[in-house]
Amino acid sequence: MSPFHAIVLGLVQGLTEFLPISSSGHLRIVPAVLGWGDPGAAFTAVIQLGTMAAVLLYFRADLWRIAVAWLRSLRDPSVRGDLDARMGWYILLGTIPISVLGLAFKDPIENKFRNLELIGTSLIVFGLVMLAAEAVSRRDRPLREINSRDGLVIGFAQALALVPGVSRSGATISAGLFRNFDRAAAARYSFLLSVPAVVLSGLFELRHAGEGSLPVGATVVATLVAFVVGYASIALLLRYLARHTIAVFVGYRIVLGVMVIALAASGAIS
Repeated sequence: MSPFHAIVLGLVQGLTEFLPISSSGHLRIVPAVLGWGDPGAAFTAVIQLGTMAAVLLYFRADLWRIAVAWLRSLRDPSVRGDLDARMGWYILLGTIPISVLGLAFKDPIENKFRNLELIGTSLIVFGLVMLAAEAVSRRDRPLREINSRDGLVIGFAQALALVPGVSRSGATISAGLFRNFDRAAAARYSFLLSVPAVVLSGLFELRHAGEGSLPVGATVVATLVAFVVGYASIALLLRYLARHTIAVFVGYRIVLGVMVIALAASGAIS
């Protein structure tokens, strides 16, 4: 992989990780369209550490407060009702489904799930799910009302993003909307919930560092670019969702999904 390829893929990761349009799907589609070949699931997982570093930096105050409150709750039951302590427990609870299913379906995730027709279909189907979530949600719950059922439901939604094309943020924000959270609250919790899963996945795939599927130099370049672009993307999305619906992302997903299926079926991309 050349430095130019790494920069382009880092840009794609940074731009698409937090938008509900599937970064893993785009990291499969863009190289296919440009004739570069599939960079692989390991590369995708590792460069997500760049955008995860952006989350850690952007939400550093929230994450520090949650971590401290959660640790206090381990020895002091009286603080377990505090929002920050509860958030710590719910983030851990919501990480269990993707961890278990990620290990159980490791081989299909790295191979069969990267089929372009499947990615195109996922873009369309879960775009319609997002549209349904926007339509039925009352959007009247602030994040402070989150409970264990919310944490588990949104956690299972996150696990759906093991299939490229679904979108981690799209699935979790939609689940939050189905649970009647307002858009900004759903997006904020989506970002916080992603931290353990992405870090664990990226560190797990680092075992391939230096192998043909994970060249060290290109991976480092792509990860750094993803960090810089991802940090800017977080702020933009939070501001956007405070005032707008997610309908524009649904339209983009459907158009892209149709194009991917058509191109893959015709043999134009593979």
